[in-house]
Amino acid sequence: MSSAHRFDRGHTDDLLTFLAASPSPYHAVANAADRLEKAGFRQVAETDAWDATTGGKYVTRGGAIIAWYVPEGATPASPFRIVGAHTDSPNLRVKPLPDTGAAGWRQVAVELYGGTLLNTWLDRDLGLSGRITLRDGSHRLVNVDRPLLRVPQLAIHLDRGVNSDGLKLDKQRHMTPVWGLGEPREGDLIRFVAEETGVAAEDVAGWDLMVHSVEAPAFLGRDRELLAGPRLDNLLSVHAGTAALIAATGSEGLPYIPVLAAFDHEENGSQSDTGAEGPLLGNVLERSVFARGGTYEDKARAFAGTICLSSDTGHAVHPNYAERHEPGHHPVPNGGPILKVNVNQRYATDGSGRAVFAAACERAGVPWQYFVSNNSMPCGTTIGPITAARHGIATVDIGVACLSMHSARELCGADDPHLLASALTAFLEG
Repeated sequence: MSSAHRFDRGHTDDLLTFLAASPSPYHAVANAADRLEKAGFRQVAETDAWDATTGGKYVTRGGAIIAWYVPEGATPASPFRIVGAHTDSPNLRVKPLPDTGAAGWRQVAVELYGGTLLNTWLDRDLGLSGRITLRDGSHRLVNVDRPLLRVPQLAIHLDRGVNSDGLKLDKQRHMTPVWGLGEPREGDLIRFVAEETGVAAEDVAGWDLMVHSVEAPAFLGRDRELLAGPRLDNLLSVHAGTAALIAATGSEGLPYIPVLAAFDHEENGSQSDTGAEGPLLGNVLERSVFARGGTYEDKARAFAGTICLSSDTGHAVHPNYAERHEPGHHPVPNGGPILKVNVNQRYATDGSGRAVFAAACERAGVPWQYFVSNNSMPCGTTIGPITAARHGIATVDIGVACLSMHSARELCGADDPHLLASALTAFLEG
């Protein structure tokens, strides 16, 4: 049967909406929170005292969100089942002094964020998104979702060897986008952003801004069996995890406390107050235990029984570079989620984790596949090993196989988002 007739069109259409509406980690958090609110979750402030009430709750901090559901009958020692993901993607981010230019062009100074595939940002219509911070400490989301900037590539007439010798980009000199003509004027970009956001420029005290491709995510291929879009790494998992958490709350007699933990800054090492290596997840889980009258002993028991599925994209076999992949393990699009294994602990999966993941997929009726790196190629990593080491929580690395990872526009199978969400739901339901 063609995969065009198998995947859940409603889920995948909803993912397209989520991707388009989430050009920055801050937007992804706001959109996930909105979905949780509609499902009956309520936001709790980290600065408030927490209570022992049951139901869905969540906290947000910058580009991170932690949400959990306390079922009826939960005890202080009830273990958690966690879906981990991250909200950030490699891109170009605006520098503190953004107004620059040369040769009659007005440009925006940017810094490279994460392991960016530089060439994918060339000759692409770019918008501007993120957040601004006002003098009173409040934040406003920014989303200029129209062609505003462009990183123009040098014409082939001025780089005759580009196709034979390869494209060579200097990160400092060649990645500065243009956004107009004339001499740069100090404060120009922030004045523009303030006007777009409906605030006074003099009230803007700080900003966390980045560029994004304004091309909409879309189905691809003759049978529309593929999905092309920005930020699949890793908003695909954030979306699936949010859907799975909401679905799990409808189950009776949950033996675990289901949790979604979506962190920021995974793409540059997770070392921040909103990253997986920070204390945010541990603080939330501990406070949940203590709010239900638990002790340190209860917390230790709860953590000992907790399992985390760290969900992030992985590599499908590239048809033009098949030799770069492990020859005995060839994950393909629409083959179901992947179990990521690396004995050097770049992924946290072990045999026990494999059993947990396989059982969830079996309950959901979802196929799954292995991902292992070629021994001659370095292996990437995820929040999985960090979560396991930071909190002493059993962790399993999984995800969806895709092509063009870290590109401004990535590619995966159109079945896989729903298959992943189904497996995550079965895992959270226990």
